[in-house]
Order: sequence, then structure tokens, then C-alpha cells
Amino acid sequence: MSSEKTSDDEDTFKILIATDVHLGYLEKDAIRGNDSYNTLDEILKCAKTNQVDFILLGGDLFHDNKPSRRCLHNCITMLRQYCMGDSPIRFNILSDQTINFNTTQFPWVNYQDENLNISIPVFSIHGNHDDPTGAEGLCALDLLSASGLVNHFGHSQSVERIEISPILMQKGNTKLALYGLGSIPDERLYRMFVNNQVTMLRPKEDQDEWFNLFTIHQNRSKHGPTNYIPEQFLDDFLDLVVWGHEHECLIAPTRNEQQLFYVTQPGSSVATSLSPGEATKKHIGLLRVKGRKMNLQKIPLKTVRQFFIQDAVLTDYEDIFTPDTPQVTKKVEDLCYAKVMEMLEEAERDRLGSPLTPEKPLIRLRVDYSGGFEAFNTSRFSQRFVDRVANPKDIIHFLRRREQKENIKDEVNVDYGKLLKTTAVEGLRVEDLVKQYFEATEQTVQLSLLTEQGMGKAIQEFVDKDEKDAIQELITYQLEKTQRHLQARGVTTEQDIDAEIKQFRDSKKNTTEEENDIREAMNRAKAHRRERGDEPLDADISSEFADVAMASDEDSVPFPPPTRGRGRGGRGRGGRGRGRGATASEPKPAGRGRSQKSSTTTQSRSIMQAFQGSSQRSSRTAASTSYAADEVTIDDSDEDISVMKATRPPPKPAPSSSFTKCSSQSQSQSSKGVSFDDSDDDEDNPFKGSSRRSRR
Repeated sequence: MSSEKTSDDEDTFKILIATDVHLGYLEKDAIRGNDSYNTLDEILKCAKTNQVDFILLGGDLFHDNKPSRRCLHNCITMLRQYCMGDSPIRFNILSDQTINFNTTQFPWVNYQDENLNISIPVFSIHGNHDDPTGAEGLCALDLLSASGLVNHFGHSQSVERIEISPILMQKGNTKLALYGLGSIPDERLYRMFVNNQVTMLRPKEDQDEWFNLFTIHQNRSKHGPTNYIPEQFLDDFLDLVVWGHEHECLIAPTRNEQQLFYVTQPGSSVATSLSPGEATKKHIGLLRVKGRKMNLQKIPLKTVRQFFIQDAVLTDYEDIFTPDTPQVTKKVEDLCYAKVMEMLEEAERDRLGSPLTPEKPLIRLRVDYSGGFEAFNTSRFSQRFVDRVANPKDIIHFLRRREQKENIKDEVNVDYGKLLKTTAVEGLRVEDLVKQYFEATEQTVQLSLLTEQGMGKAIQEFVDKDEKDAIQELITYQLEKTQRHLQARGVTTEQDIDAEIKQFRDSKKNTTEEENDIREAMNRAKAHRRERGDEPLDADISSEFADVAMASDEDSVPFPPPTRGRGRGGRGRGGRGRGRGATASEPKPAGRGRSQKSSTTTQSRSIMQAFQGSSQRSSRTAASTSYAADEVTIDDSDEDISVMKATRPPPKPAPSSSFTKCSSQSQSQSSKGVSFDDSDDDEDNPFKGSSRRSRR
């Protein structure tokens, strides 16, 4: 349906849907640096061409938690170019906006601000890459919200209970309830759904007349027992769910036969990993809603870089070579060359007639060399395609089939490589690797004091956000708390101590107390870093422990851990500072004293060094006899609103803004009929025909 034919339809919402833009991904790459910017420009241009009512983003607008200045500058420039103008806004907001937009000091939709001239409002939830961090709980979207360019919604302030209040919109006779929930760690949200701690509010009046649209940013596919959100957890009164975070483009709505709503998964607009899910064609959606009927039109993105991926299992080519064949490595290399050339030729054919598509495609060949084959030099192989592909350094990916775990007799002989060997580790998070390791190991190397979740979060902070003291502080904090618990219980014998520690540890697993302990340990690490003056006072440390895959794009500078000596360890030279009791005239034997340790730790520390540092610090803590308890601080409008732009927000919520609570596990029995029409043949009338289904 052309925009000219629908511009006069006062009852039809036109919404452009996109998720996972990942703005700023590989922005320093000479070839792929502008890919995410070009695609966002195409998305916004498409919204302006189709004269949409608003843009709905499903999270991960930015790739980094702290975007670079270039990234923010490009984003602000494009939003100002395409989303500001004199075009009138043809829908009204009826709900209490102070609740909908509770993360800003300007709690009203941006097009009602008398100082701004907005033609296309943008509504967005945050994802796991650009999630709120720090004591203030701010994210990059809040910067755009404060500047009036984006309406950030779906931010839950509480970790104990979530109430999702919709943005109630009306255009003509069509009523739209827009729900949103920003990214939350999957395990926590899963547990909250199970415990009925997630509530979705509904308007009290005319509940069956509202079209209910929900935007979520979580794992949809199952990555573990609780590391995803089943669709059955969502309320059955919903009509359409826009699912972000998953990068595979499955934008054609699929019906959940149990809950009777549709789910669309637009996928990412830029390939951030060389995995099969990223190889599907990228699309955005143009959603039309009229009354209780909807139509979703797929719009292919033309500026997305092509990506082709193939698998080659060498044991399938026994008629050509075997591991004992002379010069077998050369023959394997020739086979890989032929397959890469085949993908390049396919890319050239697909690019014909698409001038906006980047010239160099992404190519990935996964080679399974199990069965006695050897890998060849991938660097030398990649040199043959430097001028033809966008990723010459990682065209070939060698992998082997998973090997059976061998019996582990003691900790010394553990083969960590075999325990963690997988067919491909692309996309795995740090805490997932930690969990896999402890699930695969024997009892002799299991954690006895810390929990797997706590250790995984600490290592994630260490790796992803360069929090040098995260592991050390977590171990120290848990040791102190366990010591206080043992003293309070009056346990004295070694056997009773071991049993009490295990019981104390198991009682905290997957509880709010465990999350509070982790948060307190991270706050301590943050306080130590501030005392050293390593970063400004407003540095971002995640208080929600969300799944942030990348830290700041600025190079992190390693710092030494806090020490009790007064050593003057050279910052760049590794000077020999004085120890705690040393004088200038005393000899300084090598390998002793804290001063030498302080100087050596000025270099970047590995995770193993972090454990060693925490071990020494914990030994000093154990010698203390003080067990004083720590204080843990956790930190109506009237009837008719003009369809033209309002200069101020509604003074009070309209009658439609009163809600009834609907539990996440409740099964609403009220009948409704939402007609879905996805046919592309009759685009002149996407709402043609009567309702094809009825929910009872």
C-alpha cells in the first residue's frame, strides 16, 4: 500500500519496527566502520518516505555501553535530520506520561515539548549492550531522551517486582497500547516470571478495543534451563510481540498457539558475528494497525553488507583425500579456496542491481578437521582475498567435534582445554563459559565458598568492563560474610565447618541475597578504584549486571590493585618502591615485600593474577578478629486532544489511563478477535476481510 493511499486514513497507525541496530559496531575498522551508520540512515530515510506515525526500536541501538563521541554525533545528526520537521503528529497519548517516561526530567513525549519540532517520534527500549549502569541507572538512550530526540520507555526501576504500564495511544478510532520492557538478565527475569513478580497493567475501560503491542529484549531461544524467556510466560491478552536481542531475521509474524498472539523477530540490521543466524537477509517492518487488525510489510535493507557462510567437513571428502594422502594439507587448502570463490561469485550475482550494497562481502568457511587432519596457515590463505572480502583475517574457522570428557582424578591433571572444547564458541558470554566449566568438572574442583553465578558475574566485570578488583572484592566479601556466619553459629570442628559452609552457600543460590552480595562486592571494587583515582567519579559500573558484551571503545589503562605498603612503584618503569617497614638504606631482596608486587602489577593483570591477589588479601582478612556486620546500602487530560502538536503535555491523565493489574501468569478468558493479514498481493487494502480467528 503506497503512502499516498493511506495518508488520509485517520484510523490507521503506521509504525516502522527495527531492532538491534548496534550503532558504532567496528567503527574503527577501515572497511566495515560505516556499516551501522549507513544502515541507520537507510532506516530513518525509509520512515520519512513512508510517512510513519512513529518508529519503534527494540533495544541495542548502540553496540557499546559507552558509545564514542563519533557514534553519538552521527546518531544525533541523523535523528535531527530525519525526525525533526513540520509534519503534524496525528495521534494522541492518553496515559500518564510521568509513569511512561520515568527516566528523564522531562516526563512527556518529545513531540509535545514546546521547544522542539518533532515530525517522527522515536520510541525505544534499552538492550543488553546499551543498558543502564552506574548509581544513577543511566544509559546512552537517556542522553538522547534528555536532548528530546528519543522517547526512552520500558525501564524497570525495581529488581523485586516489575509493573509494565503501557503508553496508551489513539489515532482516530484506533486505540493502541504500547508495552515495553528493557533488557534484564534472563535468569533474573525468568525467576520473576515464575514467582509472579511481573505484572502488565491494562486499561479499565474498553479492554477489548485496545490493540496490545509489546516490545521485549531477551533471549528467545533456549540457552540454558533459565537463560531465556519462554513465550508462554507472556500474557495472553497481547496481540503482537516485537522480540529484540535475537539477531536472526524472522520478521514474518508467527502465531503462538498456546497464548494466541503473534511474535515478530526483526533481527539485527548489521552482522555482529559470523554465525549462521546473521546470514539471513536483513529486513525491517512497516506495521499497520487499524482497529483490531494488523498488517506487517517486510522491507529489505539495501545497505547491509552481504554475508555468506558454509561448512566443510573434511571426512566427507574421502574420495579426494584422507589424512594419510600425500600433501593432504595442500589439497584441503585447495578445497577451501574453491568454496570461498564459490561464495564470492554468489555475492557478485546478488549484488547486481543493488548500488547501495557494499562491494566487499563477509565470507566465513567453517572447516571441521576432525579425524586426523591438520589445519593449514590461515593467515597465508587469507592474503589471497585481501582485496575481495571485508573480513580477510577470519575467513577460515577451524573446529573439531566435541570430545568425550575424560575421568578427572585430581585438580593438577585437569585438562581445561578439553573441558571447555566446543564446536564453536562464537557468541558465548563469559559467565556461560564459567557455568559450563563448573558443570563439566568433577567434585574436587568445584567451588566451595562462592556460587557459580557470583563468580561468573565477577569475571564478566573483569573482562567486559575492565573492573580490576571485581574478582578480588567478591572473594573477600564472601569470605568475610562466611566467617561472620560461622562465628554466629558457633561451629568449631572442621567437619561441621565444611558442612555449614556448603549449606550456607547453597541457601543463597538464585536468590535476591546472592544478587545483593554481588552488587555490594562490585560497589566495593568501584570504591577502591575511586580511591586510587583511576577513573572519574561518574564512571559507569553496572549495577544491574546485565549482559553487556562490549565495554567502552576507548583503550582501558591497567592499574595496580590496592596495597597496604607505601611503595613508590614506577608507573611505567617498574621501579623498586620501599616496602612497609623498609628504609632507604636497607637492602631490598628480590621477590619479597609488597612493594615489588605493587610495581609488577602496574602491568595489565590476567584473571589468574586477580585470583592470586584476592588470595593474599583474603589471608590478611582471615587474620582479623573483628566481625562487625557491614551495612549494605542498596542504593487526565480531558476528552478531546488536538491531533496537531500540543505545546505542553496533558495536565492530568485521561480516563483511559486507569489500569487493572494482569498477572504475567494469568489466563485471560475474555474473547477477542485480532485479524492478521500478511498477504503482499492485495497491498491496496491490508485490512480486507473479516476476522480469521477468535480467542475464547
